[in-house]
Amino acid sequence: MRNYKLKKSEILFRGKVFDLQVDELEYNSGNKGIREIAVHPGGAVVVPVKDDGKIVMVNQFRYPFQKFLLEMPAGKLDKNEDPLICATRELEEETGYKAKTIIKLGSICTTPGFCTEVLHIYLAEGLTAGNHNREEGEHGMEVHELTLEEIEKKIVTGEIVDAKSICGVQLYKLNRF
Repeated sequence: MRNYKLKKSEILFRGKVFDLQVDELEYNSGNKGIREIAVHPGGAVVVPVKDDGKIVMVNQFRYPFQKFLLEMPAGKLDKNEDPLICATRELEEETGYKAKTIIKLGSICTTPGFCTEVLHIYLAEGLTAGNHNREEGEHGMEVHELTLEEIEKKIVTGEIVDAKSICGVQLYKLNRF
């Protein structure tokens, strides 16, 4: 049950990745509040598992952190895009692999305190190698193939800190047994 009334909602900024919405609230107590929301179209994440059990990840430069992060392949949804189409595209763009089967493992709300982003996580199997088709900002990306145990160790040691990848590994583990 809501304990507030929305008094005003305004998009202050329209960006390529997200929009910034500011809402003015009045609580039932009479107090006023402000909510700043990053309105994001969402995205798709792929946990690509090869026939030998190795999981394909990418080492990608992340501008906000000014460093490379080891992650599952992923990308932003185009307007009204089916997340499965996005997952299929991002897998090939970033790794060069195509999948025989892609099934949905689940979805996550990345930062529900201020952002509407929902990431749809998929398992890709029956992989065949091909050529990647990276976007300009993805040059320098490296593909790595790791066992589940190697990934878990890198999570524990802090070498993998990307939330979508950690969630993807967990959903994969929960769904494979």
